[in-house]
Amino acid sequence: MLVRVFRISSFTDPGTETPGKQIELVGVRRRPAGYMGTPQEEAAIFSNLMNQLQSWGLLPPTRDLAMPKIVLYLTEDEYEMLGIRFEVNDVYELEFKDGRISLKKATESSSQ
Repeated sequence: MLVRVFRISSFTDPGTETPGKQIELVGVRRRPAGYMGTPQEEAAIFSNLMNQLQSWGLLPPTRDLAMPKIVLYLTEDEYEMLGIRFEVNDVYELEFKDGRISLKKATESSSQ
């Protein structure tokens, strides 16, 4: 499954006063093109209205559905040992297999 880095925050562990990073990963799914249950003409009008509001900056773009998947709380040392430099909006392939979780940078073809 594909996940996108949604947010990266700094935090301090209250017990040890150790600095760390909170990394939020969200699952990415393509939003269906049409609006289910609406006739074609109404769906087109609604789609045009949404696009216009987004172009004015009144609504955020809605290309992908983002479903919360994993939040990592890592100390700075753990983050260094992980060996991945996360950037917001980077897309990764997330795999669960044989009791392991793996993250691999998504290629252009896998994120389409």
